[in-house]
Amino acid sequence: MKFYKLGLLTLLISLFILSSCKRQEGIGLDVDPATQINGTLVVDTSLVATTVAEDSIPTLGYSSRVPLSYFKDPDFGVTHAGFATLLSLPGGGAYTVPTGTITIDSAVLSLPYTPTYAFYGDSLLSTFKVNVYQLAKNIQSSVTKTYYTNDVFATGDLIGTKTFKSRSHDTLRVYTIVKGKPDTIVKVVPQVRIPISKDFITNNLFEAGSVLSSNNAYQNYIKGLYIKLDEAQTTGVGGNMFFNADSAKVLVYYRATSNGTVDTTMLSMPLTNGLISIQHDYSDKVKAAMNQTNGSNLLYMQGMAGLRTKLSFPNVKNILAAAGNNAIINRAELVMKVSPGTGIPFAPNPRLTMYRYDLARQRVLLQDASGGDPRASGIFGGNYDATTGEYHFIVTAFLQDLVNGKTIDYGTFIAPVSPVASGTTVNIGPVVNYAERSILTGKNSPDRIRLKVIYTKINQ
Repeated sequence: MKFYKLGLLTLLISLFILSSCKRQEGIGLDVDPATQINGTLVVDTSLVATTVAEDSIPTLGYSSRVPLSYFKDPDFGVTHAGFATLLSLPGGGAYTVPTGTITIDSAVLSLPYTPTYAFYGDSLLSTFKVNVYQLAKNIQSSVTKTYYTNDVFATGDLIGTKTFKSRSHDTLRVYTIVKGKPDTIVKVVPQVRIPISKDFITNNLFEAGSVLSSNNAYQNYIKGLYIKLDEAQTTGVGGNMFFNADSAKVLVYYRATSNGTVDTTMLSMPLTNGLISIQHDYSDKVKAAMNQTNGSNLLYMQGMAGLRTKLSFPNVKNILAAAGNNAIINRAELVMKVSPGTGIPFAPNPRLTMYRYDLARQRVLLQDASGGDPRASGIFGGNYDATTGEYHFIVTAFLQDLVNGKTIDYGTFIAPVSPVASGTTVNIGPVVNYAERSILTGKNSPDRIRLKVIYTKINQ
């Protein structure tokens, strides 16, 4: 009986202790009672959020992830993307044509998928046809000329084509040549292999003459390649595929016959300097949202140099009015929610970022994301919570500076960002080579974007 009473007393004490501990809503960290924030909670839902287009983006430097896209998104509209690239000589330097009579058995462009986030769209029901063209104009001048993601490249002859299903996780088995031994089958990384015209290889390699003296001369001569999907021959909703152009190459399998001796071999011509070209044909409802200036019912976020959300804070000076504006913000959290039903079948962005413009309209980190600001908590946020369908950002220092007038709001934005973690660094650069998109609830929804602020009044 004594043990029964002792157990009951322990249970009552435990319930009393637990009832006094409260969990703050937001990022999801457990609250340490020793550091628990005590203050007044106010929720501001007066934020004005509008859908805006991404800035134009220089395209050079994305060779590790280049897209092929024809994606007919029922909500966003159609995305088109391809890429231009330079073709290099074998070994990247001067090339000497083998002696004897050369017979090309086959030539193929090997396009390896990226190891992560290689496909976004419908890979089950859609069939794709990819075309490879020789460029009509030289892109070697890209060293001195800046290309942007909305640039269009003029094409010349069609030199290769392939119809395929996108299988970005399936390895392949291909024949490879082993010198002095029988050909063997090897397993290679997931890729698309596109047959290339034998005549193109003959005319532009084995019979190219003096341009083979240097890689620079050869690339000026070839002009480059352009790789895109044949939209008329692509069926279904389509999708966005991503390839590692740094590992892409044209493989040429040939026989050189000299004095009755046949030498069967393979040479590799790497691709370099992928230049991405992206066009968006937005749906009427996206266009309508972009035309709103005082907020819209739905907010559209899209990678591939697509769409972002601009925020303004018309009530920022009144957030602490109940405290007579004599208060310190202990915590401010921005919360936004994916519109119900819009995350299927196309999953929302795994991660968003938040940044502001400075006076020169350059992107800068919010104070809470800056390692140079002592007020930064180290937990900025931006990851998608699949359980709640929400994104959260900690913006305490940023909001305090807005309230105090220390920071002027020249423009504040939420935008897609690479879903691949980059340590503790907060990435605010525009995302070109990830295609995920999100639709967020807007101004007339009970789950519209809101600021949850905990403040402490300062006694005078």
